[in-house]
Amino acid sequence: MVAQPQPLASKLPGRIFFPGRSASLSSQIIADVRDALFAKKLKPGDVLGTENEFAERYGVSRIVARDALRTLEALGVAEIRMGKGGGARVARGNPKLFAEALAVQLDLTGVSVAEIMDAQRAIECLAAELAAENATEADIAKLRMLIADAEANLHDVERTTQLGAEFHLAVAEASHNRVLVVQLVSLQHVSWPRRNPTMTPNVARRIADVHKELLALIEIRDAAGARKLMDDHVKMIRTRRVTEDARRAPLGSRSRGSRGKLRIDDGDGPIDCC
Repeated sequence: MVAQPQPLASKLPGRIFFPGRSASLSSQIIADVRDALFAKKLKPGDVLGTENEFAERYGVSRIVARDALRTLEALGVAEIRMGKGGGARVARGNPKLFAEALAVQLDLTGVSVAEIMDAQRAIECLAAELAAENATEADIAKLRMLIADAEANLHDVERTTQLGAEFHLAVAEASHNRVLVVQLVSLQHVSWPRRNPTMTPNVARRIADVHKELLALIEIRDAAGARKLMDDHVKMIRTRRVTEDARRAPLGSRSRGSRGKLRIDDGDGPIDCC
């Protein structure tokens, strides 16, 4: 006999709710469910209950229960099914939802380009190190494909910019650390341009060469070397992004983090951006 899923009321002890505005009561319900998740009393797929069951369990109106369920759904905590046999269940994890939400909050908070790039540097350096330790043949094949695609599109600025982002994300994915991947996706939403304004065929060529060198280090499992090369690479990207941001900002509002000077060489000399 298959065991029937148990509603939230059978899993959690009662909580004292304090009278107040419906928004406050709804927040208390949301906190109750969140605490149960962190305490491992709930897991993906567990039944939370219907709107009526929520209202009865917490001693609130259906309006309050509905508001709590809708908020849990918007937060990605609950999935709600309508009709017979419907109700709320604990959602399966959706890292993409978290990544997009974090990107929005970072943007609304007004974090600086320098702050974003410093965080990206920390994430990408560790990702490169772990990729050298954990990358599979499939991961390496994907990285090779992205490099080949980039080399075939050196004169297409938009495509080259996109492939650069995809390569960096593929390195993070090769680390097989989902936390690093989600964080990088969030930061790329905020920091990676759709079209790199400083991109030229020579710059694209140099980026492809750096990516090829990084892939070679990953393939021979040189974790320290991969981390060092990624660190140098992202520092160059940081310099360019901070400088571009300073040029866009009105005079007098530029941050102290925008001191880096962008130096682009379209010939065969050194280049200080990626």
